[in-house]
Amino acid sequence: MNLLTRARRPARRSQARGGLAVHLREPRQVVFLALLGLVAAGWVLVALDGGQFLTLESVVGIQQRSAALGIVAIGQTLAILAGSLDLSVAYLISLSSLVAAEIMAGQDGNVGPAVAAVLLISSLVGLVNGLVITRLQVHAFIATLGVALIIKGIVDHLYDGPAGKVPESFQLLGYSRIGPIPVSAVLWAGVAVVAWFLLSRTRLGYRIYAVGGNEEVARLSGIRTGRVIVITHVLCSACAGIAGLLLASRLGAGAPTVGTDGGYDLESIAAVVLGGTALAGGKGGVAGTVGGVLLLAVLDTIFNQLEVNSFVKDVVRGVVIVIAVVVYARRGTRRSA
Repeated sequence: MNLLTRARRPARRSQARGGLAVHLREPRQVVFLALLGLVAAGWVLVALDGGQFLTLESVVGIQQRSAALGIVAIGQTLAILAGSLDLSVAYLISLSSLVAAEIMAGQDGNVGPAVAAVLLISSLVGLVNGLVITRLQVHAFIATLGVALIIKGIVDHLYDGPAGKVPESFQLLGYSRIGPIPVSAVLWAGVAVVAWFLLSRTRLGYRIYAVGGNEEVARLSGIRTGRVIVITHVLCSACAGIAGLLLASRLGAGAPTVGTDGGYDLESIAAVVLGGTALAGGKGGVAGTVGGVLLLAVLDTIFNQLEVNSFVKDVVRGVVIVIAVVVYARRGTRRSA
């Protein structure tokens, strides 16, 4: 027995080492390692250009710049994990900012009703998205694009420019800080923690992964797949509404193009993909998305400090996203082999 035990020990140790190596190659570890590498590269490049990279001002700027995108990307993660996606978030952000600013109209007492109205409207948009996808059997790309165009038509018809006014007390959400940490970053962290808890500690989270992994198998297992997809779209749209509130607090008013100018629809999907969440659904999580958002924010900060033109910015960002997808796809192919 002692000889058998000794013979088995090396195999178990090698398996443990192999398991650890696989764990370290998970997408969320990869994206955070890439983030550290990007920070180091940015430090060197900015120093060679005669500047300082990670100053307090730049760190706060990264946090503020990533907050709105981060909130939207968290919602997008939920939809993509369920095997869907949402292209209406950019226009919904613009609509949310306008609704919030007009209801507030500079009055502190109207903040509560404005927030409630935005969350209600955004949730209804998510409900429509989910029902069109599940009940009418329309592909998520087409369904959410159609809803996006409807929102665009409404916004273009009703608004020619900025509207409403956000009271100064609500503007603190966009600009105030707790020490070196912006309140907007705390809001983003709160949304991320809630989403992480939902995915990892609740029955709904298990069902989201199951539906995204294989919808037919999930249905045969007794999961109401349509209900799960609808819920993820409601949550995704609610996150877009929260981002609209945050941007309204920064601008001091609602803006009909604040969502589209920021490119929050494609940017949020890009952050999710960079974080290692599979577009087919079922694989990924919130931690990777947080890393993807920070990666894009740090990249933008480096570009701004080096005064890189917008063409080069877009090219580099596109190359980074393509490389990330290729790396994740190859790793998935090796594992399946």
